[in-house]
Amino acid sequence: MIKGRIHSLETFGTVDGPGIRFVLFMQGCLLKCQYCHNPDTWALDEGKEMSLEEVLSEIEPYLNYYRSSGGGLTVSGGEPTLQAQFVKQLFTEVKKRWNLHTTLDSNGYNEGDKINDLLDVTDLVMLDLKHIDEEAHIKLTGKSNDRTLKLARWLSDHNRKMWIRHVYVPGIHDREEDLINLGRYIGTLNGVEKFEILPYHQMGIYKWEMLGKVYELDGVPSPTDEEVQRAYRLVEEGRKQTALV
Repeated sequence: MIKGRIHSLETFGTVDGPGIRFVLFMQGCLLKCQYCHNPDTWALDEGKEMSLEEVLSEIEPYLNYYRSSGGGLTVSGGEPTLQAQFVKQLFTEVKKRWNLHTTLDSNGYNEGDKINDLLDVTDLVMLDLKHIDEEAHIKLTGKSNDRTLKLARWLSDHNRKMWIRHVYVPGIHDREEDLINLGRYIGTLNGVEKFEILPYHQMGIYKWEMLGKVYELDGVPSPTDEEVQRAYRLVEEGRKQTALV
């Protein structure tokens, strides 16, 4: 029986998809985001091994809350698509047993055709678009954004529902051109139900220190409300430009 490597779990998630949700954080990630608040999820060989039944038994006591709120199960990480087979089995089982809504919270660093079986049992993909500019994306995460953009396109072409999320770090995400280009790109996608800017915060710094890692964004403040609203305006401007084409 296949087991999953689990970093942690949360029984009352309210920001990880619609309604109240059980959130399962998978271990392992190939992106090394400078602002990551859980760098302890990166290592592929750590975390607690859990069977499908062990995870299901953690979900079951709270089913009434998930159902009555229009919530369900969200699998996050780390990067959950690195354990696509386990997540697929989990999503399949919660649908069969309890008809729960399933959400995949992903950085998109995978290929749609390779994880097609998982996406077939996924009701919503929350896609983290780290940066629209490739060079800036590489500097921020250590990887190109090519795979993420391709997965977004795949989801769009296959009429899948998605929410796009974008962490905003002052000095990294404030170029007008980048924000307009992000909006233009999102404007070409089908199925985007929501776009959300997540203001950068410093809450994970202590984990970097515990792991002996250098935190390169030390001293960078969280964005102001004005900066966030400006970013929303510029992204929306870009989306409208696409709609006019």
